[in-house]
Amino acid sequence: MAKLLLKLQRYFRRKPVRFFTLLALYLAAGSLVFLHSGFSGEPTVPGSPRSPAAAEGPGLPYLGVMQLSRGFKAAATMPAGGRRHGPWFKSASKEPSDRGKSRENGGARSRALRGRSGREKEEDRARYIGCYEDNTRQRTLRGMSFFDYKKMTVFRCQDNCAERGYLYAGLEFGAECYCGHKIQASNASESECNMECKGERSNTCGGINRLSVYRLELAQESARRYGSAIFRGCFRRPENVSIALPASQLMLNMSVDKCVDFCTEKEFPLAALAGTTCRCGFPSTLFPLHEREDEQLCAHRCAAEEFESCGSAEFLLVYQTQVQDNRCMDRRFLPSRAKQLVALASFPGAGNTWARHLIELATGFYTGSYYFDGSLYNKGFKGERDHWRSGRTICIKTHESGQKEIESFDSAILLIRNPYKALMAEFNRKYGGHIGFAAHAHWKGKEWPEFVANYAPWWATHTLDWLRYGKKVLVVHFEDLKRDLFVQLQRMVALLGVTACEDRLLCVEGQKDGNFKRSGLRKLEYDPYTAEMRRAISGYIRTVDAALRLRNLSGLPEDYYPR
Repeated sequence: MAKLLLKLQRYFRRKPVRFFTLLALYLAAGSLVFLHSGFSGEPTVPGSPRSPAAAEGPGLPYLGVMQLSRGFKAAATMPAGGRRHGPWFKSASKEPSDRGKSRENGGARSRALRGRSGREKEEDRARYIGCYEDNTRQRTLRGMSFFDYKKMTVFRCQDNCAERGYLYAGLEFGAECYCGHKIQASNASESECNMECKGERSNTCGGINRLSVYRLELAQESARRYGSAIFRGCFRRPENVSIALPASQLMLNMSVDKCVDFCTEKEFPLAALAGTTCRCGFPSTLFPLHEREDEQLCAHRCAAEEFESCGSAEFLLVYQTQVQDNRCMDRRFLPSRAKQLVALASFPGAGNTWARHLIELATGFYTGSYYFDGSLYNKGFKGERDHWRSGRTICIKTHESGQKEIESFDSAILLIRNPYKALMAEFNRKYGGHIGFAAHAHWKGKEWPEFVANYAPWWATHTLDWLRYGKKVLVVHFEDLKRDLFVQLQRMVALLGVTACEDRLLCVEGQKDGNFKRSGLRKLEYDPYTAEMRRAISGYIRTVDAALRLRNLSGLPEDYYPR
């Protein structure tokens, strides 16, 4: 040992620089460990709550939002109500039964019956319609598909297909998921669908060349797809049909595929099936796609496809092709410096990036940001690099909620979203990126309850501060923007002082998703909110609702309140 120390001493005498470098690194590491172990207290959140006195002001009295407890129990246990299903279920999710019961030791028949009973308990999310034959050369469901040989579940397959607008979801071989709009095979015996799901042994996921098929209860029919085309609905034929839909072709063997392919080749974003005639065009004032008709009026069988509808001469079945409508894709910086700074303000996770995308398409001008995000710049938000006071952008994204920051702007669009959805969206962004997802360990660990304890009060104070200190505030609810994009976007563009033609706004409707939409593939299969969290958030909701009504504004949507 002495010889080793002597050798080290001689070495560092010859090279003292290395000695001092190692000493500095050692001290720095020790300091970091000391600071980490000695730190106590919650992380500071921008716009964090102040005292009740600080929140009072003329026209907006303090409503007790911060008098609610900010702390939640650290345990992130799943509430007794069971998991909360995705937005595409029509009925409220029922309490799932206990799946920890002992497995029966029967054969293939008993497993099929057991899987069937599990399906019957989940009819609120989708309707099981039977076991069907499948063929690797000619699939029964010919839409999108994916495999997971370790964690496939019935819910995961259903949610993935529903998110992409398909009508049917089928599971095969315990691990394969197929989506489609029609079933192109005959029924098989229930006993042939006898393989357990790889990630959920209490349910059945088809068999060898056999599909367990579900009919999905879609809440929004507009999300349906047919291959690469998006279903837009059934519409009455416009008066000047040859002008509204200028390209057409007679097709005696009409099918959705043929009409969509024809319009795609002609470079039109809309394909309209009118019986034996295929028409193509753009959304316009002559054909705005705002007044949908009952789909039964378009339910006339296609000549070439028994399971498809092709509309009629009077009622058109419309699909959106993959052709991009370029009427709203041009964007540039403002030609002269803006005289006013307009904020696009929101709580994180409330859809600010999506709103920026819509505003840029509707106005043709770039939006700016109070911050800088390289990933957004690389996705096409070129105003991201400009200083927020440059005056070259139409509005500025901000999540700030302090008095000084708010008073820096001359007017604002205040985007408000359901706090339950906003908190989950921001948690996913924080731990998974703009279109990623937080890991299961984050939801089940201490991160989620700590995040809710700190961010939920901020959701309320953010809106209260903007209502109090903002000079000219236009309130837009995220849910209203999704439901009635055309009208809400008109309101937003009017505040920005830009005249946007109606055809351009109709173009935006067809390009509304952008590049920052999360898929439904990894949605949580349970409700992460504890009863204590929901009680506190309900108080914040009531406070914000009362503040909006004091300003003679419409209150928060009813679906913000606890389920």
